[in-house]
Amino acid sequence: MLTTAIFPGRYVQGAHALASLGEEVERFATAALVLIDGFVDGQLHDSVVAGLGALPHRLERFGGECSQNEIDRLVALAKSGEAGAVVGVGGGKTMDTAKAVAHELGCPVVIVPTLASTDAPCSALSVIYTPDGQFERYLVLPRNPDVVLVDTAVIAKAPVRFLVAGIGDALATWFEAESCRIRRAGNMTGRPGTMTAYALARLCYDTLMEYGRLAKTAGEQGVVTPAFEHVVEANTLLSGLGFESGGLAACHAIHNGLTILEETHAYWHGEKVAIGVVAALFLTDQPAERVEEIYDFCLDVGLPVTLADIGLEGISDERLMQVAEAACAPGETIHHEPHEVKPETVFWALKAADAEGRRRKEFHELL
Repeated sequence: MLTTAIFPGRYVQGAHALASLGEEVERFATAALVLIDGFVDGQLHDSVVAGLGALPHRLERFGGECSQNEIDRLVALAKSGEAGAVVGVGGGKTMDTAKAVAHELGCPVVIVPTLASTDAPCSALSVIYTPDGQFERYLVLPRNPDVVLVDTAVIAKAPVRFLVAGIGDALATWFEAESCRIRRAGNMTGRPGTMTAYALARLCYDTLMEYGRLAKTAGEQGVVTPAFEHVVEANTLLSGLGFESGGLAACHAIHNGLTILEETHAYWHGEKVAIGVVAALFLTDQPAERVEEIYDFCLDVGLPVTLADIGLEGISDERLMQVAEAACAPGETIHHEPHEVKPETVFWALKAADAEGRRRKEFHELL
């Protein structure tokens, strides 16, 4: 059986890493189209320009939506100049657009995330929307970014909720990769992962358990500490490698099911994934010690553990079953679990996880 793992070409992380942006781009090209979002334009414009140094570049503000129209506009801009690489600096949609533009141009791409809220920066994937923001399609790319550059001094200045959401996304990594390993299910390449991928997924989990609480403390103060560095790496690199090369399973499928309910749309991806994690604890035969560890960790860092935490207080059983059915749709990653999973068992798991979350929150608040 063939196994496959995929990785970004180069990963650079540290406080003030943005100062080395020009050096990293010059490895691939002598000029660049640099895509920045509104936050970067308003808060980091001078730092980006200084980091590019003497590298010839065109700085272009992102239109706000990763749509085919925006991609076509930027491709035309790049072709009208001499850009040999595309740089994306900003949030998820900015990064996805930069990846898609570089793909159409057939040139290298350098990704500079300003948040550690998801594992998307390292991935070979762009999510394409319509101009008015409706999901349109996934663009699966032939290769991962050539460089991912993470300036932790920038990440630390973001509201800590973004870091915590990234922890929620990363928390699923080992559980899902482990299910795929046991099942020999395919990862994002369609083939089973390598032992390297599964080991990195476990390292992601261990890093969160050891440093997650301390990283949140640093994030609340807007400062960079060793624990903060470790968790940013777990959220961005280890989780990215773990989901792409290890595989996805129940946690993200339950997240996808939850998104059918409009009440959840105000919550971040990783916050809903955290509900997928606690529900998955009741789908699989986890030891009681691990269940306790996960709930305690989520409560300590501020991740959701009840349905009310993601806007679903008092949800009816009928609507919760709709979530369970969506999570079990044909082709969903929940079918990577080692055993058969049906909507009824997902419904039961959500109910049990919610009840356990409410019980533990009451106890936690007494401490």
